[in-house]
Amino acid sequence: MTEDVQKHSVHTLVFRSLKRTHDMFVADHAKPVSLDETSHKVKMAAKLRADYSAVLHMPVLKEGKDRPLGSNMPGNQNYAQPGDDPEYLITGTHAYPSGPGVALTADTQIHRNPSEGGVHAMALALPPSQARLDASRTAAGVGDIHRNAGGAERSPAPHSHAMSLLEGGGTKNSSLVARKAPTMPKPQWHAPWKLFRVISGHLGWVRSIAVEPGNQWFVTGAGDRTIKIWDLASGKLKLSLTGHISTVRGVAVSTRSPYLFSCGEDKQVKCWDLEYNKVIRHYHGHLSAVYDLDLHPTIDVLVTCSRDATARVWDIRSKANVHTLSGHTNTVATVRCQAAEPQIITGTDKGSHDSTIRLWDLIAGKTRATLTNHKKSVRALALHPRQYTLASGSADNIKQWTFPDGNFIQNLSGHNAIINAMAVNSDGVLVSGADNGTIHLWDWRTGYNFQRIHAAVQPGSLDSESGIFACMFDHSESRLITAEADKTIKVYKEDDTATEESHPINWKPEILKRKRF
Repeated sequence: MTEDVQKHSVHTLVFRSLKRTHDMFVADHAKPVSLDETSHKVKMAAKLRADYSAVLHMPVLKEGKDRPLGSNMPGNQNYAQPGDDPEYLITGTHAYPSGPGVALTADTQIHRNPSEGGVHAMALALPPSQARLDASRTAAGVGDIHRNAGGAERSPAPHSHAMSLLEGGGTKNSSLVARKAPTMPKPQWHAPWKLFRVISGHLGWVRSIAVEPGNQWFVTGAGDRTIKIWDLASGKLKLSLTGHISTVRGVAVSTRSPYLFSCGEDKQVKCWDLEYNKVIRHYHGHLSAVYDLDLHPTIDVLVTCSRDATARVWDIRSKANVHTLSGHTNTVATVRCQAAEPQIITGTDKGSHDSTIRLWDLIAGKTRATLTNHKKSVRALALHPRQYTLASGSADNIKQWTFPDGNFIQNLSGHNAIINAMAVNSDGVLVSGADNGTIHLWDWRTGYNFQRIHAAVQPGSLDSESGIFACMFDHSESRLITAEADKTIKVYKEDDTATEESHPINWKPEILKRKRF
């Protein structure tokens, strides 16, 4: 038996279809949930406690119901007058919290504004300097701010002792006092540096320098594949070491053992015993030229960085490759080690697609932080010997950072060249050496560039061969040694005859021009 289908008009069917569609999609998850009054109050109370707990104790004037109409109009200031005796209620944490078994009394539940006479008596009892200081305060109370909010013209709060001395029932109000405008600190005066000695002897670009811990001699590595040891006092050659088959890019002298470490573009990392002047260990593993190395100051660990985009951590004694620090996408140009975290810092060369600085966790062998602020390759890093800070040099500018997280401090702009080397001493003198042969000296704290040096190349060299590849202070910090492209080593010292009068600070603060990135 077939059941007759009831026929409906098209209008009815369309309406039913619309109704079904509406019922199906009425629970739209994208729609905001309707506001629940109770949960909103709880949320606002928590937000008040979290954000404004410091000022919740300030009293709010209890508005009287018998106040005449128009009393809250803009420009009409309702300040407490003597004799009005308005009641003040505590809106935040109670001034008299009830202890165990102690109930609040009627006197402690409600605070009353101190009378004008009492305030004057207290002001007179204070020392004169303190009374003058408190009387000069002009901070308005919270009640005044509420009453005058939205006014067309805000007039300053009157100089009354009642408002300034005992704002908020005896608590001095410091949160509303106007802050001092930011000022640039004046740079410290540093004596200018002058060329003291030029040492020649290498037959190629001098690429690296290291000073031994006793401050008697220093080591250089060069493009002539040799390592030379020089007497620091006289500048005379003491010893030449051969063994590398390509440019020597990094040298380091151990403070913990009589060892010298060197690395070069031949992928080799060597450990030299300075008692026998022979290579006693090789550290194999890098797949390309090794550009820099550094020794950990407190443990027997050597860190090298290479064109294969890695830095490697070696155990000095066992020659084991403890960690391979991978993460950079291009040549790692420089590496620095320190005793505190982060114990290893690396900077990358070659172009804008990886111009980053990485701070490494030595124990885990992983990146702790990546600093991406530089736009050009980072070839130089300098650790401050006393502060917990770092400077990085790039062709865009020099940047200063704080450890352990690598927070940015400031830019040092003006050395518009490719910066290959940097050094800093404990007096706060930062030196940056560039590819064009210029040396800039900066005040570390303020970033003031107090001297620029462009030493002449040695006779017989081209002007284009004036480039700084490495620079370092000796351990007394009275000598600055630079390794240059004209195959010489130049030694600078402070000018003893200079004074603040003969070389004044030409300081012009540029607060607005200092880029904050």
